[in-house]
Order: sequence, then C-alpha cells, then structure tokens
Amino acid sequence: MDKIILKNLQYYGYHGLLPEETKLGQRFNVDVELAVDLKKAGLSDKMEDSIHYGQAYEVVRSIVEGDPKNLIESVAEEIANNLFKNFDLLQACTVRVIKPNPPIDGHYESVAVEIYREKKL
Repeated sequence: MDKIILKNLQYYGYHGLLPEETKLGQRFNVDVELAVDLKKAGLSDKMEDSIHYGQAYEVVRSIVEGDPKNLIESVAEEIANNLFKNFDLLQACTVRVIKPNPPIDGHYESVAVEIYREKKL
C-alpha cells in the first residue's frame, strides 16, 4: 500500500497523569503514516484523489492541542479515529505520539506509543 507520511509534527499539549503535566503542559511530537492507494492521484494530478496532508496535520493538531488525556495511548487512538472519520480514502494508519520530556527520572531521548489501525469494513 502507498503511504503519505507526516513526520515530526510538533505541538504543545496538556496530556499526562501528573498535575504539573496538565497544568504546565509540554511538547508532543507526532508521526503519522496514512496508507492510501495513490495511483489514481499520481495519474490524475487531482487533490480529490489523495489525502490533503495539510488537513491531516490539522486533524492531529486539534487532538494534541485539545482536551487533556491521561495517556498518550488515548491521544494516539483519538488521532487514528479522527483520521478515519475525515478521510474516506484512508485504508490504514500508523500513529506515533512522542513525549520528548516526560517528568521521569533517568537519561533518555523520549517515550512514545505507536499504534496501527485499519479501516473497519
């Protein structure tokens, strides 16, 4: 399957279990892979035969910058669900939500969750 890839989308949100996370907020990075047949778009050169990545960016933004959630797992699930609601051509998606600076002791680059969802028939 062909893919449209949105990599390292950056937002500021208020997700987390700790009070300081929901009060102060933090950065979140998101990677999204949209599985869609792009052959028709490649031949027609028409936007209606593809998924507009600017609109996909806004779908993700509305969730990450929206209502706080306890878990980034919930953030990823809502992103996937809303992508399917907004794009009829979408067949499957991979969503990775990355917390670059979670409030945990230790040395690490980030923590993340990644989910893969397919269109329900």
